[in-house]
Amino acid sequence: MAKQTTEAVSTVYIPKIKAGKRSQLDIFRKYWMFYLMMLPAIVLLVFNNYIPMFGIIIAFKNINYADGILGSAWSGLTNFEYLFKTSDAWIITRNTLLYNSGFIILNLVFPLAFAIMLNEIRSRFMAKLHQTVMFLPYFLSMVVISYLVFGFFSDEHGYLNTSLLPALGLEKVQWYFTQEVWPYILPLVNTWKNMGYFTVIYMAAIIGIDDEYYEAATIDGASKWKQMTSITIPLIMPIITIMTLLQIGKIFNADFGLFFQVPRESGVLFPVTNVIDTYVYRTFLTVGDIGLSSAAGLLQSVVGFTLVFLSNWVVRRINKDNALF
Repeated sequence: MAKQTTEAVSTVYIPKIKAGKRSQLDIFRKYWMFYLMMLPAIVLLVFNNYIPMFGIIIAFKNINYADGILGSAWSGLTNFEYLFKTSDAWIITRNTLLYNSGFIILNLVFPLAFAIMLNEIRSRFMAKLHQTVMFLPYFLSMVVISYLVFGFFSDEHGYLNTSLLPALGLEKVQWYFTQEVWPYILPLVNTWKNMGYFTVIYMAAIIGIDDEYYEAATIDGASKWKQMTSITIPLIMPIITIMTLLQIGKIFNADFGLFFQVPRESGVLFPVTNVIDTYVYRTFLTVGDIGLSSAAGLLQSVVGFTLVFLSNWVVRRINKDNALF
């Protein structure tokens, strides 16, 4: 009886596997319309992302504008040594990694908390109003934001020095000459600017959760905190993981506008505001060597690419369903 059952299963199951193995040509003939729809995006990706990769060789050359890129002499790893042998190498690397690590944490905790709170607002109008107000700073350029920050921290006309601190009986502070406060100001500005973007993403994931989970939890007597920790966060964990992995990939890339525009080029603040991107930019203005800039950009890309793969590998070891790929 068992032998007959096995034979019957094999006669039914095996043909299905073989029928599912189609050639790539058959798949293309069936779904050619979808491939045609993908074509513009593929062309844009190739021209915008892959063809410019030819410029990687600049990082390994001593560029001579008279000879051109291909005709310039090879310099090996000399351009990369510049980043590590300079006296400011430790400072710019430390600032870049520490600031971006803090940004990853803040861009997870606060947007997630606000997304959960906004989801509890029953008035649709108020929920949309809060989302719009929070999302607005994301569209502002860092030049505009730098002037908004300057309006708060200006020594002579800033709101803090002219209104708030005198009302509290405190002395005025020269904010743009005080290093101690900027490791707090920059994360605050970055969180304020990007919180709306991440909040909308997390809120979209929360809205997709079936209401029956919450109804069953309410019947069982679960509190809002219990529902959040047992239903909301576990069910949107894949989105949280993906967003975190994408930010980890940029941990070696600093927001140039944030670190260059907001501190307003105050040399006193360089020890706490100078990062790899701003340092390379200032060096390029001084030396004019595009090979150094290319080497820094290539190093940042390789490190980010490696970190994404390592982080994704760790996630897959814990729970493959939450992995990015």
